[in-house]
Amino acid sequence: MRGGAGALPVSGGLALGVVLLLAVLSSRAAGVNVTAALAAFPSFADFARLLESSPVAGELAARSSLTLLAVPNNNLPRSPSAFAAASGADIADVLRYHVLLEYLSPSDLARLPVSGKLVTTLFQTTGRAPSDLGAVNLTVGGNSTVVVRSPAPFPGSSATVLGTVTAVPYNLSVLAVGGLIVPSGLDVAASDSRPPGGVNITHVLADARGFNVAASMLEASGVADEFTADERGAGITVFVPTDDAFADLPATDRLQSLPADRKATVLRFHVLHSYYPLGSLESIVNPVQPTLATERFEAGQFTLNITRVNGSVAIDTGVVQASITRTVFDQNPVAVFAVSKVLLPKELFSRGDADSAAMAPPPDAMAPDIAENVRTPPTRLSSPPALRGGADSESSSALATARAVNWWCIRLVLLNLHLLLLPLV
Repeated sequence: MRGGAGALPVSGGLALGVVLLLAVLSSRAAGVNVTAALAAFPSFADFARLLESSPVAGELAARSSLTLLAVPNNNLPRSPSAFAAASGADIADVLRYHVLLEYLSPSDLARLPVSGKLVTTLFQTTGRAPSDLGAVNLTVGGNSTVVVRSPAPFPGSSATVLGTVTAVPYNLSVLAVGGLIVPSGLDVAASDSRPPGGVNITHVLADARGFNVAASMLEASGVADEFTADERGAGITVFVPTDDAFADLPATDRLQSLPADRKATVLRFHVLHSYYPLGSLESIVNPVQPTLATERFEAGQFTLNITRVNGSVAIDTGVVQASITRTVFDQNPVAVFAVSKVLLPKELFSRGDADSAAMAPPPDAMAPDIAENVRTPPTRLSSPPALRGGADSESSSALATARAVNWWCIRLVLLNLHLLLLPLV
């Protein structure tokens, strides 16, 4: 009788467990509610109200992997809007300047280099920031304090990081700062809406500085022209080596001496044919991702292995291992990230090329007669990485493993709920 009488309650308990589990999974998939995160801290109530009264709160709802620079009530000016207007700025743009498009933990701040760290803000995505003045420079000041300031060569607004307020690991970090920071060089005549015609990535790279080699190669090869159509579809994600990354290539490197078509293939190898903000890359389940170059050859070729290592996003090509060092631009449908090394595909280079750069024999798929006649259907992926499988055997294996782990986790949760509810039956 006990077992029979307990059937309904246990069934109800299992249903409740499923509902709770789905609620957790759905909340993880959604963007973070920043104002809700601040609601637990009354000393930031005024700053939270500023966010709620502006369009910025809505812009953050679909984003993740952010750092918010929040100003305590006592450090806010009496009239923030008037304070911003006095500097020729709109309060919404000032608030966007306090949203860093990168998750920064206290340990990240402790590891800041002597030269500082340039971090892109939400304001940079509006198109109203000249050059790279939509970014902030984080530097270490006296007594090991971290100072946030404009990268402008002339004196500008700045604030000191007072400490950590709260954090949702790898999704949202809230840091207290000593005052409002106003971006320098505001283009007050610019339209409040994004300019039509898509994002000119070579212009983005020119404004960001430190990407002259990549910008000139994209322009000269014509690969940059291919991005416009991609932006209208699932979007694109571009990994751009810095000028230092190109300078670090060995003296024997033959990248620049490649034929034009193969050099263009290397550039396409740096592009994913979907928009992925940093948070999606950090939580990726299926690490093997096809690139723009994959579409011109066989499925499974010219893929990138993207994983999270020691708090950073790592990219393995089979020849070199690079990491994302900075968000250059992030506005759906375009994401641009700086990477520490030039991504050399194993189909064109051998692993020893990272040191000697001796060209490996090209695979059969690279022969001109095959490349022109054998084209597989484009591998266009519009859903987040965690929700889709790859085209090759490695991708299928990784996805199957992930699904198996997920089902075991679900079964464990349901078993725990059953054991908890059993004494109540």
